Amino acid sequence: MQSFRTEIENPIVEKDIIELAKKIELFNTGKIDEEKFRSLRLARGVYGQRQEGVQMIRIKLPYGKVLSNQLRRIADVSDEYSRGRLHITTRQDIQIHHVDLNRTPQLWADLEKDDVTLREACGNTVRNVTASETAGIDINEPFDVSPYADAVFKFFLRNPICQEMGRKFKVSFSSSDEDTGLSYMHDLGFIAKIENGVRGFKVMLGGGLGSQPRHADELYSFLPTDKIIPVMEGVLRIFDRHGERKSRAKARMKFLIKDIELDAFKALVEEEQNAIEFKSVPIDFESYKSSKPVSVEAPIVEIKDKKAFEIWKSTNLVPQKQEGYVAIGVKVLLGDFYTDKARLLANLVEKYATGEIRLSLRQNILIPFVKEELVPFFYTELDKLGFAEAGYNKAVDITACPGTDTCNLGIASSTGIAAELERVIKTEYPQYLENKDLVIKISGCMNACGQHTMANIGFQGMSVRTPDKLVAPALQVLLGGGNLGDGNGLFADKVVKIPSRRGPEALRIILNDFEANAQGKSFLEYYKATGERYFYDLLNDLQDVTNLTQADFIDWGTDEKYEKAIGVGECAGVVIDLISTLFLESEEKIENARVSFADNVFSGAIYHAYSSMINSAKALLLSENISTNTQAGIISQFDEVFISNGKLDLGTTFSELVYQIREFKPTKEFASAYIENANQFLENVKAYRNVENKPVSLN
Repeated sequence: MQSFRTEIENPIVEKDIIELAKKIELFNTGKIDEEKFRSLRLARGVYGQRQEGVQMIRIKLPYGKVLSNQLRRIADVSDEYSRGRLHITTRQDIQIHHVDLNRTPQLWADLEKDDVTLREACGNTVRNVTASETAGIDINEPFDVSPYADAVFKFFLRNPICQEMGRKFKVSFSSSDEDTGLSYMHDLGFIAKIENGVRGFKVMLGGGLGSQPRHADELYSFLPTDKIIPVMEGVLRIFDRHGERKSRAKARMKFLIKDIELDAFKALVEEEQNAIEFKSVPIDFESYKSSKPVSVEAPIVEIKDKKAFEIWKSTNLVPQKQEGYVAIGVKVLLGDFYTDKARLLANLVEKYATGEIRLSLRQNILIPFVKEELVPFFYTELDKLGFAEAGYNKAVDITACPGTDTCNLGIASSTGIAAELERVIKTEYPQYLENKDLVIKISGCMNACGQHTMANIGFQGMSVRTPDKLVAPALQVLLGGGNLGDGNGLFADKVVKIPSRRGPEALRIILNDFEANAQGKSFLEYYKATGERYFYDLLNDLQDVTNLTQADFIDWGTDEKYEKAIGVGECAGVVIDLISTLFLESEEKIENARVSFADNVFSGAIYHAYSSMINSAKALLLSENISTNTQAGIISQFDEVFISNGKLDLGTTFSELVYQIREFKPTKEFASAYIENANQFLENVKAYRNVENKPVSLN
């Protein structure tokens, strides 16, 4: 731990890493239970994987921006602690796998040398803030959303209001009405707008994928940029207080909106503004540090295969609003690439572009600020790296989650079938190499990390049982999803379930029919005209499981017989009971409140004190074997069980004590008094418990 202190200059980051190291030691010696430890490590980007004894590390890269020095650092870390492979996620993160838990603190410390974090990459926190990969260069954007995505990321990182929510919270920024940030499927989605010369955003709320996708509601048609952080803080506070904590299936924001409805939720958010310290948070976009393109002469190169080069240019060059420049899209198969190529790519863009890449939601790489005269040179250099495959963001560019390769929740292979479907398109349907209107996505389970529920053609990993009770890998085929722009989208219909080995044949049937009958319509238009039943009848024969062969019991990408094995999910799965020793955590939260108070962060101090009181109340309710759920529920239950009948005398009701947080502005005086309230409440409930002599039940 001493090395962390000497090598990391930021004391906040240093404290985080030392805390992780200490908790790992406590876990290894049996002094902290697995559930409590899991919640802490997830919030530090350390995630269990399918293989026992090793961890997946998720590296948080806000809005997909990666500088050359950061990419080299990530490559070094992967070589040192993992297996030299990098995986781009659909949230613009990078994941590495097969990491020893005990080495994660040093891994994190190494990343922080180049300002790369793991903090809140997983867990029930605000996840990576995503954005259009073309932000800053988009020819249609009213302004660059990067400074705003960056400000949101920084404001809510380590913010006490979003450290122990009921579930994860996802935020996106779209640079234009094309909505390439996919706002309609996020908890909060922001679409750049300008009204009367004022910068702002259309705000979408309560979207989500998973097994029950929900289209986001419009929260504001226009919100000035200085209001996005106060509004998001209000949304998070209400979600934290009223969100489900008992049933994982109902713990996302989308279910809270469904339960209380949009108008009631919006009213709660607006009422909460009184308790928020900053009513306006202007974001100084002019001081945002943008990468600057280098000035360099174009090396002379010879293009050997001119036809391949022309095809690549037609599919992989992205227009850029800055005159004389283009962006280059790099198609990365399944989002996987290796550290040797990562270093060479980092060097290439540093020397000949702007020293920056953007990771995309479709698991690809975008290189901005390439001089037009440097395009032939870049093509030859990327070709040497195997990064010059045509079809960036086209039909042949299939998105897939890791599936059964590493994920605990994977039911059937997503990467194996994705590779096969790409092969089918390239060899049998070459015309789709330049088709950007057809989007294919694959997930290994219902949680939709591969975003299959919003694809034109989606596949979800499942299993199917034969009449002889044999189990084979399967795919659910979904059709008709898509992004319509400006916060509007469609979720795909579940059409048929077929054995996985028939996935390529299903794709052939769909594409052959489309080719023969669409008559110039886009796939979405054609699907809307024909309907779900039409395609069900078209694909129905593929559902028959009475005639399976031995090959049907072997999933794509493996030679072994299929065995359905689902572990305990962490990223999209369980709602963890974060509290195993609630009173101890209440004391820690009061100490955190005092630290924030000393730093003059009064709103943070107040929220730590609030969290302490909720923890303490939950502990006493559990001692009476009373099940708890939402924070608001805990507050009302505590009054009913302990205050109304005189069991505990606080001089007031618990709700009046706690809800001061929404009645008073976050001043120094109120923060001081509220921290003392929390400390005294903790002492009162501990004294009551000691008198009753009832240990807290953790069941």
